[in-house]
Amino acid sequence: MSNREVVVLSVGGVRFVTRTSTLQQFPESRLARMLNDDDQEFNLVNGEFFVDRDGTLFTYIMDFLRTLQVSLPADFSDYQRLQREAEFYGLYTLADLLSQEHLLKPRLEILEVRFSLQEMQAFFRIFSSCSATVETLAEQITVFMGQQSGQSWNSCFPSQKPLVPLPLERPSHHDMVFRCGTDYSAGDRFVARYVSIKPDNRKLINGTNVLGLLLDTLLRDGFRLISTRTVSGEDKVECFSFERVKRPAGLALTLKNTAGSSRVAQAKRSQVQKGK
Repeated sequence: MSNREVVVLSVGGVRFVTRTSTLQQFPESRLARMLNDDDQEFNLVNGEFFVDRDGTLFTYIMDFLRTLQVSLPADFSDYQRLQREAEFYGLYTLADLLSQEHLLKPRLEILEVRFSLQEMQAFFRIFSSCSATVETLAEQITVFMGQQSGQSWNSCFPSQKPLVPLPLERPSHHDMVFRCGTDYSAGDRFVARYVSIKPDNRKLINGTNVLGLLLDTLLRDGFRLISTRTVSGEDKVECFSFERVKRPAGLALTLKNTAGSSRVAQAKRSQVQKGK
């Protein structure tokens, strides 16, 4: 049987067709030994291996053998059952990965935008429970500074003078601060700060317009607005709270050849996210 290129399995009544090489990814597993008729648990019936186990969970096991990654649906909860199935098939590396279910479960991410208007300026503070989200936003948001005279601060068209990009304030890894609008400098000169948020190419000076673009960007990125409230009536600070179910990084394997063993599986964290 090990010389056949294609193998058919019937697991709990669910039919699977795969390559022999896929089942031999882990030579010490029962699936690999099955091909050499070394395991009586697997019966060959009409050219198909019959296995009296859970066919639905075996789908994830086949996905693991084909991709060497553990990628489970967001609503998956049968970690212990899947771990037992992995142990039954002798896939102990997979069983060890499933024991780290905190790395596999989706996490709820919280993000908060604080916005306030003070005279001719608008102030923004963004906080997220995930520092990677703040890093991504920091790459999207750019503040430009320039000087102008005789222009309305509500104009969304900057002056023709070159605008200088400014670094964003980062009080911590989890938050960022920036502002836009005009600030009186000297005489009739004003320092103007514009905000651009990729992929939008506009440079906006009006705080309300920047807020609208920022909220739209977050909604497009999968966040859901859950509440709005005023946290400081005197300073007119408005707070917008968002949440998003963040899919975890997958767990992947690298297979290395070592002396005395054909292939050794080593688990490591992969930064590849399914569907993103």
